[in-house]
Amino acid sequence: MRILYHHRTASRDGQTVHIDEMIAALRALGHQVCVVAPSQPADDRMGTQVGWVQRLRSRLPKAVYELMELAYSVVAYRRLARAAREFRPDVIYERYNLYLLAGLMLKRRSGLPLLLEVNAPLAQERGRFGGLGLPWLAHLAEGLVWRSADFVLPVTQVLAAQVAAKGVPAERLVVIPNGINETHFAQAPVPAEAKRELGWSDALILGFTGFVRDWHGVDRVVRWMATPAAPAHARLLIVGDGPVRGDLESLARTLGLGERVRFTGVVDRHRVPALVAAFDIALQPAVVAYASPLKLFEYLALGKAIVAPRQANIEEVLVDGRNAVLFDVAQPQSLEVALARLCADNALRERLATAARATIESMGLTWDSNARRVIDLARRALGGRNSQTAVASASGS
Repeated sequence: MRILYHHRTASRDGQTVHIDEMIAALRALGHQVCVVAPSQPADDRMGTQVGWVQRLRSRLPKAVYELMELAYSVVAYRRLARAAREFRPDVIYERYNLYLLAGLMLKRRSGLPLLLEVNAPLAQERGRFGGLGLPWLAHLAEGLVWRSADFVLPVTQVLAAQVAAKGVPAERLVVIPNGINETHFAQAPVPAEAKRELGWSDALILGFTGFVRDWHGVDRVVRWMATPAAPAHARLLIVGDGPVRGDLESLARTLGLGERVRFTGVVDRHRVPALVAAFDIALQPAVVAYASPLKLFEYLALGKAIVAPRQANIEEVLVDGRNAVLFDVAQPQSLEVALARLCADNALRERLATAARATIESMGLTWDSNARRVIDLARRALGGRNSQTAVASASGS
């Protein structure tokens, strides 16, 4: 199959992992993939941002920036249409972004089926976290793109319900969560070796990976590390960077934690498995209600005892007491109680770790599995189009 893959992501972060792994999995299955996208930073380390985009967004009025995003759809469409003429794809696969209408425009002009991957309700998310100058236009554009795709692929059931609320029929909604590259994670060292590399051979390591934001709740873990509930040999490893890294480092210094807390900063994505391999307890202190956190699947693949909030999107993958310890976000100190419990119970950590590893296989949470599902949907979309064409031809004869 010939797949025209379109996205607007220019940063190097979790989004890029999803994009790169899906493309690689599709190609590994023998399909041809033509990628149309902005150029990415030469720096391949995870967490690298596109500086000029961030500066432009911060300096322009929100409404002006959003109109520029919308106008970019015309530029993107021309690139996409040119690629389609040269590549002659069977299907368009687009990663949804706010105000990105290029895939929809090509679908309408060419008749090609459109599969739309949705990772977040961006009109809602931008309105909540970054602000929108034209919220009515953002929601209008979002609903239009979602309803026009042949299949919409949200990453969680929670997100699927939000997509359905915008008028997308259930038969065109297929949930495909994030996944992992089994080969990539199979190369990770054993925990003892990973700890030795860090110089923490005898430590009990709590770890977090990802772009650290203020709502991620990592500050709660840093504060807990300074309490008597945290074992003396406990260490906290934060893998990644983010806007609150400086604040967290300052907090750790104020609490006198010294070498008990370590920040790696931006790292090459190929180093992530070796760092996560050192974790005894893997942290997901907070997550938005609709997300499919990439770190969660990495924790599962490496067989870690996971602490995460008890909420619907997380419970699509994790079961409290079986493959994770889930805490009640409505209860004060519930995260801290869960951390203390896991630190004190080695047998529980080992049991959760074993079940975590088994979850990947039992639920098919790999990029290979995801790519196979995408191909199946593409063939269904093509079959439907061919049937419609045949009916139309028969009616006209």
